[in-house]
Order: sequence, then C-alpha cells, then structure tokens
Amino acid sequence: MIEVRAIVTDIEGTTSSIHFVKDVLFPYARKRLPAFVETHGDRPEVQHWLHEAAKEAGFIEASRQEVIELLLRWIDEDRKSTALKALQGMIWQEGYEAGDYRAHVYPEVPARLRTWRAQGLKLYVYSSGSVPAQKLFFGYSEAGDLTPLFAGYFDTETGPKREQASYEAIAEAIGEQPAHLLFLSDIEQELDAARAAGFQTGWLLRDAATLPAASTHPAYRDFDAIAL
Repeated sequence: MIEVRAIVTDIEGTTSSIHFVKDVLFPYARKRLPAFVETHGDRPEVQHWLHEAAKEAGFIEASRQEVIELLLRWIDEDRKSTALKALQGMIWQEGYEAGDYRAHVYPEVPARLRTWRAQGLKLYVYSSGSVPAQKLFFGYSEAGDLTPLFAGYFDTETGPKREQASYEAIAEAIGEQPAHLLFLSDIEQELDAARAAGFQTGWLLRDAATLPAASTHPAYRDFDAIAL
C-alpha cells in the first residue's frame, strides 16, 4: 500500500450522522432564513450570496421575497448550491453561538483523528457545506473544539464533489501527489471521482447490514476499522 500522508474526509455519513444535518441543521436554517434575509440583507456578504443565488437560478431581476422562496425550495431539495450553503452557514453560526445545538460526531471519530494527527498525517475536510459552516461544525462539536486537528477545508467553491477535477484541485492545494491522499466518504460516486484523480479511497458504510464482498473502494464500518 502506498504511504498515506494526508486524509481528506467528508462530513455527512462519514464523521457525523446525516440525521443531525437533515433533522437539526436544515430545519433550523429553513425556519430562520426569511427573517435572517430581511434583517441582514444589507450586509455586503449576505447581498453577495443573494445575488449569486439569483444568478444561479437565472433570474434577471428578482425581489427579495422571490429569492427567499427560491432558497427555501432549494433547502427542501437539498440543492448543493454554494450560495445557499453560505447563507445557511451564517444562520447556523447564530445557533451554535447561542448554544441551541452541538454538532454530532460518531463516538470513535475524535480519538481516531487525534491518533492520525499524532502519526504525522495532515487532515482536511471536503464537504458541500461552506468552509465557514465546516469550521463551525467541528468547532462546536459534541466532542468539543476539533478544529485544531485540521490543516484545511474545501467546499463546492473548489468544485462539485462528484467531479474528478475537484480532487485534482484539492491535491494541488494540499501539495501532495494524489496517490498519497486518502479520501473518506459514504457516497460511492464521490469516491469514484477521487479514485479517478488518483486518490486512495475509503467507503464508510456505517449502517449497512453487510459490507460488500467486492468493491472498487475499501469499505469500513467506522474510522477504527481503517488501517493505515
């Protein structure tokens, strides 16, 4: 096996339960988004992402209410929109700072991340959630502040997670040959794209009744099962 020098991990279904995102974070942002846009719509960063959302939707002109309705629909569709993810992250920040919730991480994840760091591996996150949202997630986790463990973060501004070019860009940003990078995810199509870019891959199947007997990607039930 080629030496792994850095690990790039997904979040939902990989380090953390998808149910926390779907059942806690998404409803929290959906409920508060209209008021957030109305009260923060004059902030330059909010204006920027509202404009980007309208542009993505092909709107030539749109009222603030039309953009709000668009964003709510995208939340319901779980659209991987960079603009939506940025605005959600701003809303989630208020919830984290208010103590309304803490981000879920699977029980073995914090200790395993610390072990990998102690072994000299660099750790990175690649998620469809915005980089600020990722930092909040690990900064306000149930296991405390995990952000010191990570060397960097990537989101869809780097590129879509199912496209080979995104992983090539990540490898270049990290400064390592793709063969020395391990990408962990629960989504097979993301792993396919990473493998096409030359990454090593690990398929997290936490809830599977049985692991596949044969797969393009090594399959694991949890982080403790990953041997490096």
